Amino acid sequence: MSEAFSAVADGAEQPGTPMGQRLRAAREAAKMSLRELARRVDLSPSFISQVELGRAAPSVGTLFAMTSELGLSLDSLMGVEDPRAVPAAETTLRLRKAHADKARGGQVVALAETGTLPGLQRADERPELYLNGVRWERLTPAHDPDVEFLRVTYPPRTESCPADNLMNHGGSEYIHVLTGRLEVQVAFARQVLGPGDSLNFDSTIPHRLSNPFDEPAVGIWFVVDRSGTR
Repeated sequence: MSEAFSAVADGAEQPGTPMGQRLRAAREAAKMSLRELARRVDLSPSFISQVELGRAAPSVGTLFAMTSELGLSLDSLMGVEDPRAVPAAETTLRLRKAHADKARGGQVVALAETGTLPGLQRADERPELYLNGVRWERLTPAHDPDVEFLRVTYPPRTESCPADNLMNHGGSEYIHVLTGRLEVQVAFARQVLGPGDSLNFDSTIPHRLSNPFDEPAVGIWFVVDRSGTR
């Protein structure tokens, strides 16, 4: 595995932020030295130290390798573990145009919102992570150990890993493209996915995702059983 990474720009991951803290905490909880983790994922101890301090950003493939060795999931590195609770008494009632007085039989009308839906996460509350320009947004308010439910944005000229160093990890991967085009390679097959296209494959097979085009590519991802325990 290559040790490709980029220096962290202003406003990106900094020392003490969740990703580096959680990687280090998981490594220390496993009683694993920097040198041992480096040996297992074919990286240098100094590079891993820089990632833990927030001074370097690993590629997606490198981060997958590190989290797999540490028993973490990618979405556990994003944001906070617990969703922000909003008491039901403080829930704002949002009414669309009311037609209740004029409703005819069988007509569907908007009702007053009430209570708090379990697992609800508003669009502006998504925990996110940037890896070499690729934006990963977790679509669950808290870490789910069974599935990674993600919205992923590949800006133009970004990739999950270099073309000569395909990534692989445990589990099964499911992709649905919303906008743009995404080039996907699985083993020796390579195709371009466009809006409405979907794909699933065994994530242990070497693969690569990239956007060599001029417009961003946005999709919904599910990664199931990345730890390979099933």
